[in-house]
Amino acid sequence: MNLNTKEWKEFKIGDLFEVSLSSGDLKLSECLPGEIPLVSSGMTNNGIVGYIDSLGDGKAQIFPKNTITVDMFCNAFYQNQNFYSVSHGRVNILTPKFEMNEQIGMFITTLINKENYKYSYGRAVYSNEISRMILKLPVQNNGLPNWEFIENYIKNLNYKPISTQRKSNIKNIEFNKWHEFSVEDIFNIYNGKGITSEEIEFNPGNFNAIQSGEENNGIIGRIDKNYCIEKKYTLTENQCLTVARTGSAGFVSYQPEGCVVGDSAKILILKEKERANKYIYLFLRTILMANKYKYTYGRKVTEDKYLKEKIMLPSKKIKNEEFIPDWDFMEKYIRELPYGDRIK
Repeated sequence: MNLNTKEWKEFKIGDLFEVSLSSGDLKLSECLPGEIPLVSSGMTNNGIVGYIDSLGDGKAQIFPKNTITVDMFCNAFYQNQNFYSVSHGRVNILTPKFEMNEQIGMFITTLINKENYKYSYGRAVYSNEISRMILKLPVQNNGLPNWEFIENYIKNLNYKPISTQRKSNIKNIEFNKWHEFSVEDIFNIYNGKGITSEEIEFNPGNFNAIQSGEENNGIIGRIDKNYCIEKKYTLTENQCLTVARTGSAGFVSYQPEGCVVGDSAKILILKEKERANKYIYLFLRTILMANKYKYTYGRKVTEDKYLKEKIMLPSKKIKNEEFIPDWDFMEKYIRELPYGDRIK
């Protein structure tokens, strides 16, 4: 199905949606775990930072499914479940004035996300700005948006649904058995240096080069590994995590094939080398991402500060009041998640 956008017309978001902000000061740490998504600002996982009990904090509003969320950096997501939203992330709720479904929601969020480049480097988008934002849409003969065309276009895209044979056997996470650790208890950290687009262009190879972006796992290109070794750049040939120092500061990526990092990223390598596998790294990556909000508004990730960050992990008691991370639980948890069997 071809798109002839020349005949499309412009519509203001405010003409199609009611735009509102979440209120209250709901915090993930103050709510019981549950099945209701809690949406904040962010580019991943539909903006969801956790799942809480349906009661929330007893004060915050629960928003209905079939709406769109747009955070202060113009990251837009279609929400297919009822959800809560934090207020400190300045999440805008777009409630449709028409009959919207998943296909239409996905189409519109794609258009909104095309605008988020305007809101990098600490610029925030506000509700009145979103209301005035222009969407160019296909139209019917009467000049109204052609929702049927949009729905059919998304349905006819070529894709194959991901399948899974896995059904999780983990019913509840016993957070009372989790304990606090410092990042430096778990990881060694290595600061990046160098790596420019020109270097990648003139020294192409098969080794991933990482900087601070969130797209494509932070990969800005593939460079010759021997060149990086000669330049004494910061690299590892083993799987690891990387954390963005600036730009998308605090964003953590899992790098399954090793990588070299530039001066806007750092490498995190698990100290317990015998437990370093993709399941453990993916579990820890999720935990570390919960601290990303601390590095908004231009704050940078510095080595000393990041290593002192506290994270909660499932743990086992070894003597007196001394605890160690429960690596077996972490690995089992990721393996048994739905789609855990699809992790390569």
